[in-house]
Formats: sequence, structure tokens, C-alpha cells
Amino acid sequence: MESLTEAQQKLYDWLAEYIQQHQHSPSIRQMMQAMNLRSPAPIQSRLDHLRNKGYIEWTEGKARTIRILRSPRQGVPVLGAIAAGGLLEPFTDAVEQLDFSSLFLPPQTFALRVMGDSMIEDLIAEGDVVIMRPVPEPTHLKNGTIVAARVEGHGTTLKRFYRKGDRVTLKPANSKYNPIEVSAVQVQVQGALIGVWREYER
Repeated sequence: MESLTEAQQKLYDWLAEYIQQHQHSPSIRQMMQAMNLRSPAPIQSRLDHLRNKGYIEWTEGKARTIRILRSPRQGVPVLGAIAAGGLLEPFTDAVEQLDFSSLFLPPQTFALRVMGDSMIEDLIAEGDVVIMRPVPEPTHLKNGTIVAARVEGHGTTLKRFYRKGDRVTLKPANSKYNPIEVSAVQVQVQGALIGVWREYER
């Protein structure tokens, strides 16, 4: 299938997400707003290119009939490694991309590759990739949730999160390791676990 320009890909990705969420296609005006355009002409041009390249189709003469013909590219950036033993330096840039085109994932989902065995009793082993969702309101986080947490002055770690008053305990799932107990202000929850990806050698 013919590749897309950056502008065409941006519109296609937005269309695919919109249609998946709303179960109908958007209006031209909504597309203009999403692409930050003031004229419908560039939108119509991109739509024509997407149809000609086999990415979408629609019923002539009928509004809001755009259909996606292929699965949108959907990946999860692997933002580095997360310690499941001690602590590591905080993650920054994406170093890999995992393809989850068949799954619906929350916006801004990210992934981390596990280093260490402190979560082994929760069936999370070294080398696994943990899929994390952002946590906009850590104060509403349920005790016992597995999180990626940054401990001020130390680094990030994968542990079960428990908060009592102004203290936070980051508890491992391996009896060889001690819990990390710190003040709540020293902990920044960067994500909550939603899945584990394990690759097996052929």
C-alpha cells in the first residue's frame, strides 16, 4: 500500500481514532478544527489522497460516511527500563515501539522494559515489557496498584503502591527485597500497570 505524507498520516490517525470512539465519521468542520486549518480545501485534498491510496472510502453524496479500510498504526513507545529490584535513573526518550494495532489503549499509554526480579511473584519477570497508563490523579490511586514510581533523588521503580496519610510504601512482590518507605511528597507516580508483554525466543 502506498505510503502517506506526514499531513495525510496525521489526518488518517485522527480519523481512525475518532471513528473508533464515536462509531461514526466526523464532519469536515471537525476535521478542520482537529488539523488546525481554516479552509476545507486541504482536508478535501487529504481525504482524496487517502481514498486513492486505499486507506478510506465513503459513499458519494452522503455526509459522515467515511470508513477506515485498514487498521491504523497504533504503537506504544517503550520509554526505557524500569527497575524491579533497586532504583534506576528516570526514563526519558522512547527507544522502541510496540505494535498493538488490534487493541484499544488509553491515550498516552507507554511501556517500560523490566530490569530485575522484585515483581516475580506477580508474574512480572526481567525482560518483560510493562504497559502503563498515565495517572492524572495519584491521590485517587487504589492501594495495591502496580505503578511506575519515581522516588525523588533516587530514580524509578516498579512496585505495588500503598499510601497511608503522608507516607507511601512501594512494596515488591519478592521476599528477597524490602519495601521502600518514603514521604508521599518524594514519590511521583508516572503510570499504573495495564498489561505485561512477554517475548519468547523462537
